[in-house]
Amino acid sequence: MQKIALHTRLKPGREAEYDARHAAIGDELDAALRAAGVNGWTIWRSGRELFHVVEVADYQAMRKELAPNPVNIAWQAAMAELLEVGDDYSGTDMGLAKVWELP
Repeated sequence: MQKIALHTRLKPGREAEYDARHAAIGDELDAALRAAGVNGWTIWRSGRELFHVVEVADYQAMRKELAPNPVNIAWQAAMAELLEVGDDYSGTDMGLAKVWELP
């Protein structure tokens, strides 16, 4: 299982809407994420800064599987309305570089 950290940033004033949209993501998106190998996805917010930790079997495979999925496409479009710095997945990145971990 891989653990991938990501960072995004909200547009000013969109914090409450972002939180509300994540109160429940919907069964179809949940199923799509799990089918793509996601075991867990946690998001922390500090002001407009968002920090994600994704637990996934294979991050690159997950991204490729979700890319054409209509449920994911709709979700990403809805999130893009809220994000100033969004998902800039290039097809090769592996998220934030890990600097340190308490063994």
